[in-house]
Amino acid sequence: MVWPFKPKFRKQIARIEITGAIASATRKRVLEALKTVEEKKFPALLLRIDSPGGTVGDSQEIYSALKRLREKIKIVASFGNISASGGVYIGMGAEHIMANPGTITGSIGVILRGNNLERLLEKIGVSFKVIKSGPYKDILAFDRELTEPEENILQELIDISYQQFVQTVAEARSLGVETVKSFADGRIFTGQQALELGVIDRLGTEEDARRWTAELVDLDPEKTLCHTLEERKPLLSRILPGSRQVSSGIGAGIDWLEFEMSTSGLPLWLYRP
Repeated sequence: MVWPFKPKFRKQIARIEITGAIASATRKRVLEALKTVEEKKFPALLLRIDSPGGTVGDSQEIYSALKRLREKIKIVASFGNISASGGVYIGMGAEHIMANPGTITGSIGVILRGNNLERLLEKIGVSFKVIKSGPYKDILAFDRELTEPEENILQELIDISYQQFVQTVAEARSLGVETVKSFADGRIFTGQQALELGVIDRLGTEEDARRWTAELVDLDPEKTLCHTLEERKPLLSRILPGSRQVSSGIGAGIDWLEFEMSTSGLPLWLYRP
């Protein structure tokens, strides 16, 4: 049977908002929303990103899902106040990117951190006896310095993740790898600078991005509405204050491997003391 009218979602733009630090909860919510976008057959997606970055695996999974979806629909990313590091990585999954002139973006790179409290522990007379299955099981333990072999292992890990990030930006933006490396040194830059570097396509507000998205799928930019997909929280969590989610690190000493913005004077996201 051929229906004489189009489903209502065919005349709307889906909208997904990514705010704050990107972690497992973000990944789960966004992947579910992307599945809904595909199932309801929205013609386009407006992805609003306002994030300083987050964990590597979660950023990569969201990017991969967006890349698959854009084979079926148009996707426009709108960078908000800040879209840095992991936020940039996710944005590469969109076919088109718009940012405000003053958007803080960039910070392309990877960071892994650990704490060394050895001196403090010595002062208060605390020591640890460690039984481990291998020489590197307590790598980045907080009660001792890194050994040279451990530094080499971790640096290789960072270098591989960084290369993945650079390659993703290069492919998404049709730039040379060496060109991307010239500005992918952790620095931050404005939306205006990002346009000059080729990281984004246009300057404008989220409203401008909405209109652009509508035009890409031949919808009236004056009348086309955005349907924001939000996670429906359980009734109890809507009534009571939310609890803080705590995630475990990798192994004994590694807190996080992150795509994050860690510029001096700005918050260090996803850091677990």
